[in-house]
Amino acid sequence: MNTCLSSRSLGVVFSLCSLGNVSANDKVNSDNITRILDRLLDGYDNRLRPGSGGGVTEVKTDIFVTSFGPVSDVEMEYTMDMFFRQMWVDERLKFEGPTEILRLNNLMVDKIWTPDTFFRNSKKSISHNMTTPNKLFRIMKNGTVLYTMRLTISAECPMRLMDFPMDGHACPLRFGSYAYTSSEIKFTWKKGPIASVECPKESMSLLQYDLVGQTLSSEIFKSNTGHYSVQVVHFHLQRKIGYYLIQTYIPLIMVVVLSQVSFWINKESVPARTVAGITTVLTMTTLSISARQSLPKVAYATAMDWFIAVCFAFVASALVEFAAVNYFATLQANRLKKQRARQDKLEVLATGSDDNDDTISVRSLKRRNHSVCCSEPGDDPPLPIFLQQGSAFPQIPQLAGTSPIDTYARVLFPLGFALFNLIYWYIYLAKDTMEKARYISNTLLYPYIRLTSET
Repeated sequence: MNTCLSSRSLGVVFSLCSLGNVSANDKVNSDNITRILDRLLDGYDNRLRPGSGGGVTEVKTDIFVTSFGPVSDVEMEYTMDMFFRQMWVDERLKFEGPTEILRLNNLMVDKIWTPDTFFRNSKKSISHNMTTPNKLFRIMKNGTVLYTMRLTISAECPMRLMDFPMDGHACPLRFGSYAYTSSEIKFTWKKGPIASVECPKESMSLLQYDLVGQTLSSEIFKSNTGHYSVQVVHFHLQRKIGYYLIQTYIPLIMVVVLSQVSFWINKESVPARTVAGITTVLTMTTLSISARQSLPKVAYATAMDWFIAVCFAFVASALVEFAAVNYFATLQANRLKKQRARQDKLEVLATGSDDNDDTISVRSLKRRNHSVCCSEPGDDPPLPIFLQQGSAFPQIPQLAGTSPIDTYARVLFPLGFALFNLIYWYIYLAKDTMEKARYISNTLLYPYIRLTSET
C-alpha cells in the first residue's frame, strides 16, 4: 500500500515538474521575443524607408480576389473584395533568436515603415476593421516583412459600349506609391506575371458578366513631380447576352412580326389595320425607352440601338404601307367613278340619237327638273347614274380584293427582316468585341499579357 502511494506521488511530482518546465520555457521564449522586438525598435525611425539614401526599395505584391462585383454600367465602375499582400526587405529588422518568423498583430504596423500604397483609379476604398483591423504582419529573420490587409475597392472602369450587349470590357486596377518615385520604390509582382492575381471561380458572383481572365503589367506613370512605378491589373469581363435576349431582342422581333400580320387583313378593314399599326409603333417606342434605362447617356449608337432603329423602321414602314394601299385604292375608286359616269353619259347619248336635238334637250331638261323639284318629301334622292343601271355596291371593284402592294409586302417585308437578322447576328457574334487593355503611359517596364478561361 505504501509502495502504491509513493508511486502515485512520484507521478504527480513528475507531471508538476513537466508543466513547470513548459511554462518556464514559454516564459523564456516570450521574454526573448519581447527583447527581440525591443532591440528592433531601439533607434528605429519609421519615417525613413529601407535603404534610404542608397538603393531602390523593391515591394513585391500579389492579390487574392475573394469576391468580384457588382459591375455598374451606368456609373462605369466595379467593386471587388480582396486580400492585398505586400512584401519588402528592411535590413534594420534583422534579428537572431529561437524563432524564424515573428507573427505580430496590427499594433506593430504603426511602429515600422510601410509603403504608402494607394489605388489610383479607386473611387472608394474600405479597410475592414471588424472585429479588429483585418491585417496580417510578419517579420522574418533576414528582415523580410509581409504585410497583408483585407480591402473592398470600388474602382472606375471606362467602357466603350458600341457593341452593347455583345461587348467585353477590360476593367483596370492601378496601384503604386503616392510619394516615392520609381528611383526610390519599385513595385513588382511577387509570383510573376502568371499567378500574382488569383480569382477563384467559386468567389465570382457576377450576374451580367463572365470574368474570363486578367492582364498584368507594370508601368511608369509620368507626372510633374516625377516618374512613379505603377502596377496594373486589367480584369476582362464578357457580358452575358441572355438577359437582353429575353427582355429586349425577342419582344422586338415579335412586335415586327405582328406588324407584318396586317398585310393579310383586308384593306377594307381600315380601323383594324390602323389600330394594329399604331399599337406596334407605340410598343416599339416603349421597348426602346426601357432598353436605354440600364445604360449611361452615351452620345453614340450601340449595337442594340441599331437593332431597335431597324425594327422601328420595319414597324413604321408597315403603317406607311397601309397608308399607301388606302391612298391608291381611293385614287382607283375615283378613277372608276369617272369612267362609269362617262360611260353612262355615252349610253344616254346613243339611246336618244334618233330624236332631234331640240326634243332631246327638252325631254332631258323636263326629266331633270322633275327629278329635282317635283319629288315628294319622303322620297329618296335620285341614285347616281352608274348605280341606276343595275350595279350594286359590293360590285365596285376598288372595295374588294387584295391590293398589289399588300401582295408584294407579304414577301418583301419578312425576307428583308430575316436578311437583316442574319447579317446583324453574324457580324456581332463573329467578331471579337473584347476591349484591349489600355495603358496610362507609353513607357512600359514589364508588359505581360494573360487571358485565360481558367481564372
